[in-house]
Amino acid sequence: MEEERIQRAAEHVFEVMAGRVGPEDLQRIKDAYAMAAEAHKGQKRNTGEPYIVHPIAVANIAAEELELDANTVIAAFLHDVAEDTPYTVEDIRARFGDDVAFLVDVVTKRKKHNYEFTKQVDNYRQILESVHYDIRALLVKLSDRLHNMRTLDSMRPDKQMKIAGETDFFYAPLAGRLGLYHVKTELENLSFRFRCPREYEVIARQLEEDKLRTQGALKEFTDEINEIFRTVGIPARTQIRYRKPYSIWRTMREEGCDFSHVNFKHFVRIIYTPIDEWSRSQCPEKDTTLFIYSCLSGHFKERPGSVVNYIDNPKDNGYQSFHVQMLNRAGSWEELHIASERMHRNSKLGCIVERGETWLERFKTVLQNIAESGDGYIFMDGVSSSLYNEDILAFTPKGKGVILPKGATALDFAFEVHSEIGEHAKYARINGALSPIKTELHRGDCVEIGTSEDVVPKPEWLEYAKTYKARRRLHDLLKDRNMPDYKICPKCKPLPGEEVIGFKGADGVITVHSRHCPEAIKLASENGNSLVSVAFDPVPDRLYPVRIRIVAIDRYHLLRDIIDCFVERQHLSMNKLLTHTEDEIVECIIDFPVHSVDELHLTMESISEINGVDEVQRVI
Repeated sequence: MEEERIQRAAEHVFEVMAGRVGPEDLQRIKDAYAMAAEAHKGQKRNTGEPYIVHPIAVANIAAEELELDANTVIAAFLHDVAEDTPYTVEDIRARFGDDVAFLVDVVTKRKKHNYEFTKQVDNYRQILESVHYDIRALLVKLSDRLHNMRTLDSMRPDKQMKIAGETDFFYAPLAGRLGLYHVKTELENLSFRFRCPREYEVIARQLEEDKLRTQGALKEFTDEINEIFRTVGIPARTQIRYRKPYSIWRTMREEGCDFSHVNFKHFVRIIYTPIDEWSRSQCPEKDTTLFIYSCLSGHFKERPGSVVNYIDNPKDNGYQSFHVQMLNRAGSWEELHIASERMHRNSKLGCIVERGETWLERFKTVLQNIAESGDGYIFMDGVSSSLYNEDILAFTPKGKGVILPKGATALDFAFEVHSEIGEHAKYARINGALSPIKTELHRGDCVEIGTSEDVVPKPEWLEYAKTYKARRRLHDLLKDRNMPDYKICPKCKPLPGEEVIGFKGADGVITVHSRHCPEAIKLASENGNSLVSVAFDPVPDRLYPVRIRIVAIDRYHLLRDIIDCFVERQHLSMNKLLTHTEDEIVECIIDFPVHSVDELHLTMESISEINGVDEVQRVI
């Protein structure tokens, strides 16, 4: 029975590829499966299944989900052969040629007695170095990682954290940079599920509840849109796309809000075929997009300033669509993404269908420079800044464009213009306004950097330098300075009782991180062997500082009730209390110490019950 199931899975790959390749290549694909089955004979996965199940699944992802060519699918079948069996890359070369051998060689981890940095970092460098020659190697590795994440349940919790950390830090943002949004989204959510299962389940449940609450109004809205299309004769269809738990969690973190205050937990995708009578136009897709937009804005109220035109100004990885927000009949704003069938397919397959050679060559250059870094940890910083962020375009006062990752600062801009300007940057003028060099830049900003010979780089500059170039130079300048050690991560500030993980440093000190801490994810990606389980329990005489933000409707004695909740009901002290009232809305920022995350949550729940309080959120 098991053998029949395995054979059916392999046959499915052959059927998918039969529609895209000739008889000769199809036979080569079947031969690759046969070689993989023979090589992995007797091997088992952690799930207890025969190992060949994994290469078949990876080949299926490459063939069906990514629509890759014959040689890449062959490499997917054989990707673990040289690493885990007696067969070598030369054996593969003899049977399937140089191209397949190259792809398998790139994704085969090098076995060394001594790694230049760590096993994980060396593996990342090996993968990124291949980009200079052929991006298909990355696609095989992403297919491999995607199946490993789909079957991660069978691993021990510490292994789950290690693999999930690698995925969140490296593979998911890499997929996003390549325009493979469906792969990126799935990898992010699988990583979140295994890193922080309790948080994942809470948000997943809240999303299901929100879906049930809004489905009536959403169906009415999409039905009305489809009726407009039928009446006008527009060849278009609608899809409702719900955001995933990781996306919601990230928004909550970035905006400092709770689940109920996250906007647009779903969006409506409109996919059209360009109208025939405009087919001879120079830009029929844009004409059809604007016609659809015009029809919809004539029936629904448009939210002012909500239009984002990614058709004329595609994202750096080639993504195109037309975004706009409109009011449904229930009085809620809905986000719409209008795209042609071509744009929709490209948003799924990204660089595979339309490589965008200018972008791809620049991306290759960036990754090649990172891979050639002489320092493993500078290398990881380069990966983070180059993969995680979309690009923005800022300008010098003379109009020269400078491309930077989203979230970059004026300091990054200074280093990008010239290293000496970065080293002596004192202030910036952003669109004419005097600003600190740590100020975050936005698309279209005009930036002038003021310098002084008296200014030298400071250790804290590393906190707001985001680009690989700036961080590498700063590390070179500051490498001889001693940095403080921490027992508790100062960025995520974990509390006893939270889901945490520990990392043992070279000095033996264990630093405790929350499992969703970006630094922990990075460390798991750099050196998973330093990862240790920790019991981070409350200690009666140990307090941890926390900060919360309260938003409430102003009323008489509101502040007294909040203070009473702290002092009389929770028996806590306050270190700082700041209040601001505007248009009958009160915002309070309160610093206070707690023993554990449970004590914090109990306090926040108690405050949320106070009359007039709308939101209570921890601030990190």
